[in-house]
Amino acid sequence: MFTIDGSYLEGGGQVLRLAVALSAISGTPVTVTRIRQNRPNPGLAPQHIAAVRAVAGACDAECRGLAIRSSEITFSPGRLRQVDLAIDPGTAGSIPLILQAWLPVALRTGGSITVTGGTEVSWSPTIDYLDHVLAPVLRRAGASIDIEVLERGYYPRGGGRVRARVEPGRPGPIVIPEEEPGCGIVSCSSGLPDHVVERQAAAARNLLEKDLGFACTATLDHREGGPGVGSSVTVWSGAKGAVALGKRGLPAEEVGRTAARALVEECRSPGTVDVHLADQLLIYLACYGGEYSTHTLSMHAKTACWLLSEFGYPVGCRANDLVEFAA
Repeated sequence: MFTIDGSYLEGGGQVLRLAVALSAISGTPVTVTRIRQNRPNPGLAPQHIAAVRAVAGACDAECRGLAIRSSEITFSPGRLRQVDLAIDPGTAGSIPLILQAWLPVALRTGGSITVTGGTEVSWSPTIDYLDHVLAPVLRRAGASIDIEVLERGYYPRGGGRVRARVEPGRPGPIVIPEEEPGCGIVSCSSGLPDHVVERQAAAARNLLEKDLGFACTATLDHREGGPGVGSSVTVWSGAKGAVALGKRGLPAEEVGRTAARALVEECRSPGTVDVHLADQLLIYLACYGGEYSTHTLSMHAKTACWLLSEFGYPVGCRANDLVEFAA
């Protein structure tokens, strides 16, 4: 048993999610203290509890301290197991962030999970980013991952549902190959007129084709009903992606252009992956080897490197004009 200071470096939910995932993979019990200590609402929120429960279900762990506002938990993993889970935080908490905690553990044994909450919410990747940016890198390494969006869910009502399934197996090294230039777009909405997804996608496509010269393929996902109202755009080119969320009063065209401008900036920056994917991939790099690069060493990446080292999974990081990760 060892102790992790949950307020260190990034000091948010990432520390908790990554700590319990590494605890499960390594078989090392861990206590996480001072959880989100410096956040406006410190301690555990429902989505953090849901992430811990997802990981606990994949390794038959015993947990203490799982309560709203709790600032300390103890996680004692058991044997990794293949299991079908259902997780519902009861809020619009981020489904992608819950899956981020569960996925590295599930890759060891296989299994499935159905998560209820928000598919596209603030301060989180969208579910489409997970499916079209993160997952393809892991699939190329040999992982079998299927992600199905059953319902879209937005803040504040949530109600989205996603089913993810992983087949057992050991992926190979994380390598980012050179790909033919091109862009993908997913424009989605729930409870809004169908022209919203069309306008979002058209604005994103026009900007990307103009600024990058890449042909774009767009998928429109318009849902008539559902528990909430909202929209989002996810865009990507290879292992670089960007997202934007709709909000009341913001024209659909601006949602599409916001995502597209962020992707253009990433594509014009050095590195093989975007700055957000760089930190999300670190646990897989540590476990399976490989290499990739990005343009900025983010606080999330620094935090992940620190935690991986604490658990005995060091990752090499060289930061000059280019930030290079290798293991």
